[in-house]
Amino acid sequence: MASSTLLQCMLTSPDKVRDVMEQSRETVFETMELVLVTHVVDAITFWAQYVTEDKAYEKMDMVLAEKCPTAQRVKGNPSPHKVYAACYSGDRCWYRCKVQKQVFDTFHVVYIDYGNEETVRRSDLVELPEDVQYAALAKRYKFCGFHLANEQDSPHCSQGKSFLQNLIYGKKLRINAMSECFDGTILVQAFQGNLDIGEEVLKFKFATINLPVSRESPSPTKALQKQTGLWPSRRPQRDSDSTGSLGYAPKLRPSVSNQKPQVLMEESSGKTGIDFTVPEAERELSGNEQPTTETLIQQLCHQVTEQMLNEAKSELQKAREEVQEKIKEIKKLEKDKCNLKYHADHLQQQLQEARLELEKASEERPRKDESVEVNMDSTVWERFSRLAEKVEAVRRNRERNQCTAVESLSESVALVINNKIVMPLTSETLEVAWEGYRQALKQLKECENKGELQDLVNNRNQARSILLTAIDDFLLVVGSLPISDRLNTLKDVSSSLMAVFGSVPTDDVQGQSLEQFCEWKTQKLHKFRNVCQATDYSLCALSDWAANTSKIFCLTEKIAVSLEAVGAGVDELLKQAESDVCEELTITFFEQNVEDMKIMAAACHTVMQHIQKEQHLLSGLRKMYEDNRKFKEDMVQWQNKSPKADELLHIKKHIKSLRSQLRWKLVEVGCLEEADDLDLPEILRKKEEITQTRNALFQEIGHEKEQYTKLCELVNGNFPELLRLYPEADISSYLISEGLLMKSLDRDLFDAEPMRELSGRRPLVCTEFQCQKVVLKGYSVDEELEVKMIKQAAQYHRAQNQCPSSAMPLLGLFFGKSDPLAYIIVPYYSNGSLKALQKRSPLTPSEIGRVMRGVLLGLQSLHESCIIHASLNPNNVFVLNRKQGIVGDFDFTKTPEQRAVDYGMVAGSISLVAPELRQSEPPSPATDMYAVGGLMLWLHVPDYTGDVDSEQHGQRLSGLQLEVQTLISKLLVCSGRLSASEALRDYYFLLDEN
Repeated sequence: MASSTLLQCMLTSPDKVRDVMEQSRETVFETMELVLVTHVVDAITFWAQYVTEDKAYEKMDMVLAEKCPTAQRVKGNPSPHKVYAACYSGDRCWYRCKVQKQVFDTFHVVYIDYGNEETVRRSDLVELPEDVQYAALAKRYKFCGFHLANEQDSPHCSQGKSFLQNLIYGKKLRINAMSECFDGTILVQAFQGNLDIGEEVLKFKFATINLPVSRESPSPTKALQKQTGLWPSRRPQRDSDSTGSLGYAPKLRPSVSNQKPQVLMEESSGKTGIDFTVPEAERELSGNEQPTTETLIQQLCHQVTEQMLNEAKSELQKAREEVQEKIKEIKKLEKDKCNLKYHADHLQQQLQEARLELEKASEERPRKDESVEVNMDSTVWERFSRLAEKVEAVRRNRERNQCTAVESLSESVALVINNKIVMPLTSETLEVAWEGYRQALKQLKECENKGELQDLVNNRNQARSILLTAIDDFLLVVGSLPISDRLNTLKDVSSSLMAVFGSVPTDDVQGQSLEQFCEWKTQKLHKFRNVCQATDYSLCALSDWAANTSKIFCLTEKIAVSLEAVGAGVDELLKQAESDVCEELTITFFEQNVEDMKIMAAACHTVMQHIQKEQHLLSGLRKMYEDNRKFKEDMVQWQNKSPKADELLHIKKHIKSLRSQLRWKLVEVGCLEEADDLDLPEILRKKEEITQTRNALFQEIGHEKEQYTKLCELVNGNFPELLRLYPEADISSYLISEGLLMKSLDRDLFDAEPMRELSGRRPLVCTEFQCQKVVLKGYSVDEELEVKMIKQAAQYHRAQNQCPSSAMPLLGLFFGKSDPLAYIIVPYYSNGSLKALQKRSPLTPSEIGRVMRGVLLGLQSLHESCIIHASLNPNNVFVLNRKQGIVGDFDFTKTPEQRAVDYGMVAGSISLVAPELRQSEPPSPATDMYAVGGLMLWLHVPDYTGDVDSEQHGQRLSGLQLEVQTLISKLLVCSGRLSASEALRDYYFLLDEN
């Protein structure tokens, strides 16, 4: 119908051809289908699911999660046409799959509902019931008219796959199915919004066009340049750019979709498309060559005729294939018929032979009765020989232990139940003592009245004495228990049970007990022993008959035995012996039926529960033993005395004396330098004394910090009263600042050199402190800002300790006594900031990756501690040996909002302030990641100008590697920005590691 309509339009008016084509395109977009991309194969191939309201994939996941753990494992060789379920290694969940290849006990499978592939073990592959054996939820799609620009294993092909994956993976696309290949791949045209995905892949040269055109077309390349059909904007720049060639396109068949109109199928056909011919006619008309209407009609008629011929050939080919399949089925049925006929004839022949043998046996029976006496000796010998063989088999069976599994389980039950270690009674006394001690400590910590402090200390000491006594009793009892040996025994028992029974299913074992197992074992053992006793009795009776028989032939025997007495009942004895021996050979102590397996599994499960419970108890008991032993060792030194802060106070007095000496010596040197007659030797001697005094002072400050650390451990542990007893020590300030606050320091104690080039907004000086070159950063503060600064610095210090090598450490914090300034002590980096390094000797691309990786690690530790840097700029990033990037500290007197709008948040001409901050939104970890993206853009393109938020900045990055472009784009987006941990897992940094 579509071909005839288009032909009529051509005959009446060429202008109507364009109208028909435009209507066809509108129909295409109206009938597009919505799919969700689940896997990317290469730059032009992907898998996707239809987007439906019923969410079939979620229902499928629920069904598989319920059925697969208890489903039967695959045995033998799986069928490549059957649907199975496999446990995916990525998340250990079950998904439907088909087996592509088998190598021993490993299977290469493809997950039919998602498209990805992997190799699984036999234990991870299970059978599926018929109710989930339906068609796959995902289909394989390929961009119509494309083929890969490079080989599959080339790096460029891998980049193309990464590009397409970043573009469409996990997203919804609108597709227009063009046709279907014989392997099931559907050739499509795909859109994301108004973006043509194929155009994007072609633009970055990951694929080339390979569209078949008319055989009669004089210039296929030009026809592609002028087309306005399904690919309106795909125009090669020159003739040599068209890498597609005739004959290399995949062999297509019409699409299976019923939603696609016939007009669209004619437009998307691979042979003589009308959309390629109409623009060619327009091009010829525009070239001042006016063909006649008859010539144009003849060309179009020829093309329509050829298209219809191709469609007829395709239908004929399908019909031939169906005929071939029917012929194969008929041949198979004929073969089955022949096999059945052969089997029936064979059975008929066997029946006839059996009848003949029966008749022959009936005829020969009288003659056998006549020759019974003749063959009696051989018959008796044969019966005794058979019986002797069976008796030997019984003897071997009895020598072997046939009930290994049951006996192993019985021994395990005895070991686990009879030799169990229970929690000693002293543990209850110990727990009560610990509770009393904790209550005493709690009251001591909450005490605000110094008058009540001593009474609470005495209560704590009394509770501690009771606790130590309970600990001694507990350690004495637990120390005598064989905990290690018992744990080893339980481990061996558990391993032996797992070796014999494997993993025991917990289904149908609830409510079972070890008593039921023991009762079942007793019944089975009683039955087995009865059979053995019957065999022994019958064989003994036969042995007695043989002994009596031997007396007939013994001439020295005085008492004669009659033949009647010997011959009576011999047949019954022999039959009974044969019957009892055969019964013992057929019976086993442990019969593997369903009921026996259930009882064994229940007993094994119960034993394993006892083992796990006791192992948990013993592990806890061992930990209790170690913790209480350590507590006792720590308390030994404080049994007869209490800790004091005298050493700290003594050090403080010494520090105060050294500070006075240092100041006095500084005054003396100042006076000598201002004297009219300079005494240089004396000045040098005094300066040497100043250096020695300063070093001694800094050394004492280090000892002071050690004493503070010890006292803080005691306060946080078992002696909270130290805070109240020694208020002059000011231990609480040290605790709040995480050990950063050093009240013994002052600015005038340092021999500092001003850093004028870096002191634009705050004073910076360089000096030495405790044999390390450091920088003092000054901040103007008041009383309120002092408290805020201490809290923020302590929070930053805790986060920095989680990643010491990627965030600038804080060495100390002190407040000036002669000026309203607070000083932060940080290390001095000789290479300077990232800005200074780039100005002096820019980083190479490989060095940029290593430096920015360190920056991301530092940000990750800060973000995990709920700290927003908000001040990441080239002046606040430092580089060690051109390899390690370090995130600098920030202004602790400001809030993140105040730091984020700082005028220093620029890199070159690039603003590092995120778009959301300009819209008055609060800072977040994403704003720090935006600054990282801006820094990377500045490092790779130092002369970059323009707005990075605009969509045009991607064109400016075309000269960079694809990995760099992709990462920067993900960091500079307005929403959905990468986090620090996600950026570290990006292909750019993974490639840098390799």
